[in-house]
Amino acid sequence: MKRNVYLTMKPLAEARALFLGAWDWAALAGTERVDAASALGRVTAAPVFAALSSPSYHAAAMDGIAVDAAATYAATEEQPVQLAVGAAAHFVNTGQPLPAGTNAVVMIEHIHEPAAGLVELRAAAFPWQHVRKVGEDIVATELVLPHHHRLSAADVAALLAAGVFELTVLCRPRVAIIPTGAELVDWREAAARPPAPGAIIESNSVFLAALVTEHGGEPRVLPRQPDDPAALRAALAAALASDAHLVMTNAGASAGSKDFTSHVLGEVGEVLVHGIAAMPGKPTVLGRAAGKPVVGTPGYPISAWVCFDQFVRPALALMQGQPPPAREIVMAVPARRLPSRLGQEELVRVHLGQVGDRVVAAPLKRGAGAITSLTRADGLLRIPAQSEGLDESEPVPVELLRPRAALARTLVVVGSHDIVLDLLADELKRRAPDLSLSSSNLGSLAGLIALRDGRAHCGGTHLLDPATGEYNVPDVRRYLAGTPALLVTVAWRSQGLIVAPGNPKGLRVLADLARPDVTFVNRQAGSGTRVLLDHALAQAGLDPARIRGYDDDEYTHTAVAAQVRAGGVDAGLGIKAAADALGCDFVPLFRERYDLCIAQRFLGDPRVVALLETLRAPELARAVAALGGYDTAEMGRVAWEG
Repeated sequence: MKRNVYLTMKPLAEARALFLGAWDWAALAGTERVDAASALGRVTAAPVFAALSSPSYHAAAMDGIAVDAAATYAATEEQPVQLAVGAAAHFVNTGQPLPAGTNAVVMIEHIHEPAAGLVELRAAAFPWQHVRKVGEDIVATELVLPHHHRLSAADVAALLAAGVFELTVLCRPRVAIIPTGAELVDWREAAARPPAPGAIIESNSVFLAALVTEHGGEPRVLPRQPDDPAALRAALAAALASDAHLVMTNAGASAGSKDFTSHVLGEVGEVLVHGIAAMPGKPTVLGRAAGKPVVGTPGYPISAWVCFDQFVRPALALMQGQPPPAREIVMAVPARRLPSRLGQEELVRVHLGQVGDRVVAAPLKRGAGAITSLTRADGLLRIPAQSEGLDESEPVPVELLRPRAALARTLVVVGSHDIVLDLLADELKRRAPDLSLSSSNLGSLAGLIALRDGRAHCGGTHLLDPATGEYNVPDVRRYLAGTPALLVTVAWRSQGLIVAPGNPKGLRVLADLARPDVTFVNRQAGSGTRVLLDHALAQAGLDPARIRGYDDDEYTHTAVAAQVRAGGVDAGLGIKAAADALGCDFVPLFRERYDLCIAQRFLGDPRVVALLETLRAPELARAVAALGGYDTAEMGRVAWEG
């Protein structure tokens, strides 16, 4: 079978309009009868009218006596009116029918009983006082709920009160999900034994099924299929013949030699779109067969999510008689410049936080396989296809993935990566559940610049000044001139060479990196670790060009350790805690101070106050010390103020 090509690739908005306009979605879903008592969350397929009035009789609204109001008109404090119980006055409880001939209720606390069988009233009642008249809430035959209304708990109660015990609702959208790929391993198998190299834990079908459930549908995950067109054709035919309203395949939608979705769909139906001009999500396939929509989602989890979010999510809403959901938009400034590829719209997952009078968007991992960029995302930022990127000073619209109120409770930290920040964020959340910490690992220098430009509350930094040998203070003075700030120590930490278990290359000193048999992974330019390395190389008279991999970089210490652990490189410069966390060996070379630089204007901010209290908590110090490679004796102390 020939390799796929994206001959029909369309802009995202055009593909979405084409797909959503191809069906009468509510009619596609169909209807069914259900008991009103179990209809919570269902959507009415037609208007619902009351069968009974509520209440269906004149009912007492208070405990007291039921009377004919006219019999009480003469009552005053000076000249009370006395009524005979059982004749002109009748004791009633709340909810009971009014006896014949009565039209008002006098509250029990306003009644006097001068003698047995008599009640005395010292104020007049008025007609329908403390009475719920027939149909006060609902009148038989009137409209209770319109069509395409999603039932709330109050709606269910109203239906029962109106005598509607059964109603017609739209069927919940049933979605068949066909996972594909020979390299996939069921998570239950992976739980029993670690997957072999090249095997991937199959999580996408669980992910997509959860998304379907989250948006009101009923997922049907079908057996996983190999990368074989005949098998996929048979599975697709079975799904189309089932009671599913929509069919999704996962993986096999791209342009690889074993990606068959578009070909098979073209054989059994019609391909409307193969490829959208967006990333992630480019390999999306949209089509129809047997009168049903078919969506081929890409294999990478973020691409699969973009496909679901842009096409399946609105389709599920339409099948439930609801408009395609629109998210709230806020204007935000990027925490750093965001370059992008011209010609493709990019959807960037971002952290969001309110810093002063601006919302700051810190980009998360942009790879299509980075599922954690969704678990941590507060918003979705779109870079237009006609743009080569966004500048830090350029406000852009961001779609909110979480409540807007959370932005004012988020502490924005931009700067150098350290594992301690994860522990700090967790401890802060434990101590102050309404607060969260957004950490963007852009390097020490980028953190100081973000702080200077009002795009962060604080920044993690460990910049060595080569001229003085001092950490952080010279660079803070240089880059934050005119911006009062202070440095609060997080910890002293050990930096060195992260090497494979057993240190097979026998690396002992920095000069070993220049050996021809050694490969290296660096940290990004502007990071404190990169500055430290360059200074040490200069002192040792080593040319960076002699180091194989000097220009290959990662944004975190743990990413460096992961590269080493996977065997991609022999060594990287990083902290001991990262080496320990990934099961690598460590060759200590340097001891450095890692600080948080905080703008003084934020010291009264409750988020910063809580941060400093957490940083000085003994529980955090113990947790950090347990990581290894940290000295926490000065944790939480102000190292410099200016």
